[in-house]
Amino acid sequence: MQHKTASLRITAFPQWTFQTSDSPPCCPGHGLHSPGETEFGIHGLLPPKVETQDIQAMRFQNNLKNMTDPLQKYIYLMGIQERNERLFYRVLMEDIEELMPIVYTPTVGLACTHYGHIFRRPKGLFISIRDKGHIRSILDNWPETDVAAVVVTDGERILGLGDLGVYGMGIPVGKLCLYTACAGIRPERCLPVAIDVGTNNETLLKDPLYMGLYQERDNSQVYDDLIDEFMEAVVDKYGQGTLIQFEDFGNHNAFRFLRKYREKYCTFNDDIQGTAAVALAGLLAAQRAIGKPITEHRVLFLGAGEAALGIANLIVMAMMEKGMSQAEARNKIWMFDKHGLLVKGRQEETDSNQEAFVHDSPGSVQSFLDAVNTIKPTAIIGVSGAGRLFTHDVLKAMGTMNDRPIIFALSNPTTKAECTAEDAYTLTDVHSSFLSFVSFDRKADVFASGSPFGPVTLSDGRVITPGQGNNAYIFPGVALAVILSGVRHISDTVFLEAAKTLAEQLTDEELAEGRLYPPLSNIREVVEFVYAKGMAFRYPEPVDKESFVRATVWDTHYDSFLPDTYDWPGVSYSPKTDEK
Repeated sequence: MQHKTASLRITAFPQWTFQTSDSPPCCPGHGLHSPGETEFGIHGLLPPKVETQDIQAMRFQNNLKNMTDPLQKYIYLMGIQERNERLFYRVLMEDIEELMPIVYTPTVGLACTHYGHIFRRPKGLFISIRDKGHIRSILDNWPETDVAAVVVTDGERILGLGDLGVYGMGIPVGKLCLYTACAGIRPERCLPVAIDVGTNNETLLKDPLYMGLYQERDNSQVYDDLIDEFMEAVVDKYGQGTLIQFEDFGNHNAFRFLRKYREKYCTFNDDIQGTAAVALAGLLAAQRAIGKPITEHRVLFLGAGEAALGIANLIVMAMMEKGMSQAEARNKIWMFDKHGLLVKGRQEETDSNQEAFVHDSPGSVQSFLDAVNTIKPTAIIGVSGAGRLFTHDVLKAMGTMNDRPIIFALSNPTTKAECTAEDAYTLTDVHSSFLSFVSFDRKADVFASGSPFGPVTLSDGRVITPGQGNNAYIFPGVALAVILSGVRHISDTVFLEAAKTLAEQLTDEELAEGRLYPPLSNIREVVEFVYAKGMAFRYPEPVDKESFVRATVWDTHYDSFLPDTYDWPGVSYSPKTDEK
C-alpha cells in the first residue's frame, strides 16, 4: 500500500505592530508587491515603493536640517517618536551630540513652558492629588506591564524655569528618551509620570490651555500621603527592584524624599546625585589639565540648593577618599545664595541640609564679587538658575588670582547660565601673550556649562570646545547598571564611582581641545562596581559584563513583519499500516 503524502507550509506569526506614516516597510528588503502586503491586507494602502530604514532615516534627517526653530524641531522629533519609535531612536543615537539639545536641555525647557500650546498626544501617566487612594488602579491603566524604570516629577522646579505644574511632564519624557538612546534600555520598560498637586505659577492658572489642576500647590500632609501611596503602588505593580528617579522637585521636598525613601526603595534624585556626579567628573578631569589635585581646590558655589549641596557632598567624599578628614574637606567649600554667604549668625536662616557648609564669616561680603575676592576660590560653580551672575568683573578676578581658574556655569537652560563660554575663556586671560593651550600654560579657565555652548575661537585663531556638564553622562548609565545588576538601594558611592569612570573616559586629545567630558561614556565599570561592592542582586554574576550589557541593549533595527514560513514535506494523511 502506497502512503499518500503532501507538502505543507508552516507559518509562525511573530508579535508585531503596524504603524502608518514614516512606518517600517511591511517586509524590509523585499521588492514591490511583496507577500507581506497581501497577507496583512494592506496592499494598495501604501505607495508601491518599499523603503528601507536607511531611506526613512535620510528623509527624517533632511527634514530636520530644513528646520531652524528648535521648538519646531522638538515637535517634529516627538511626532516621529509617536509614529515610529525605532526610526526616532536610530536617528537620535546616530546624531546624539546634535539632537540631545533638542530632546533634552535646553530645548526641552522651552517645550515645557509651551506644553499646553504644542500638545499633540499625551505621553506618560498623569496622577493628580484628587486620585489619592486610587493610584494602584491608575497604574493598571498603563498598557505596559514590565516597567523597569520610572521618572517622576511634580513640576515644582523645572530646570531654572520654576513651577510649571503638569507642563513639567516634558522632563520625564526627555529623560527617558536618553535612557534608551544613551543606555539602550527598552522604551516600553520606561514610564514617565507627572504628579499634579497644583501650581503656584499665576500665569499658568490664568492660561486656558493649561492642562493641570487650576489650584495652588497642596503642601499639606495629603501631598506627602500621595507620594507615599505612589511609591508603594509602583513597587506593588512592578516589583521592589523598579528604579524610581525623582526629577525637578522643589528643594524643600527633594532632600527629605531622598532621605525618606533611599533605604526603602530603589531610588535616586537626579538633581542632587546625578548633577553631583557629572560636576565632580568635570573637576576630576580639570585636575588632569591643571595638575592640581582635588584636595588643593577651594570651591565657591553660586547657589545653595539641591544641586549645590549634592555636588558639595560628593566633592567631600572624593576629598576624603584622598585622605582628608570630613571637616577639612567641608572647610574647602563655600556657598553664596540670594541672601549672601552661608555664614554663622547671618540674619536669614539656613536649613539643615546646608549646615555642613556654614562657616565663620570671613569679613564683610556684600556681593558675589566680594566673595570671590575674599575667599579666593580656585573654582566657582554656578547652580543658581539666576542668569549671568558670573559678571565680567568676577571672571577677571578669577583670572587674576588663578593660573587656570575653573568656571562651571551649570544652570540651565542656556538663558539661565551664569556666563557664556566666550566670556569665560576670554575675560579670564589677563596676559596679552601666552603659550599653547595644549601645554596647559595659557591663563584661561577650565570651563563647563549645564547647557551647550558652541566652540570658541580665540584671538589667535585657536578653537576651544567647551565642556557641557550634562547629567545625561550619568543617569542613563547608572540606571542601566542598576537595572541589569538588580541593585535594590542606590548608594552615593555609586555616583562617586560613576564620576570617576566618566573622568577616566576623557582622552588627552579631548582634554587638549578644552573638553572636560568625552563625547560618550561607558557604563561597564559601574556594573562591575555594584557587583564588587555587594550591591547587586542579579545572580549568577555575569563573567563577561561588557557582553552581558551589550546583549541586553535595545536594537533599533526593524523586526521582519513577515511570518516565519518554511516547507514541511512528507506529511502523511493517514496512519501507517502494515503492508502485506
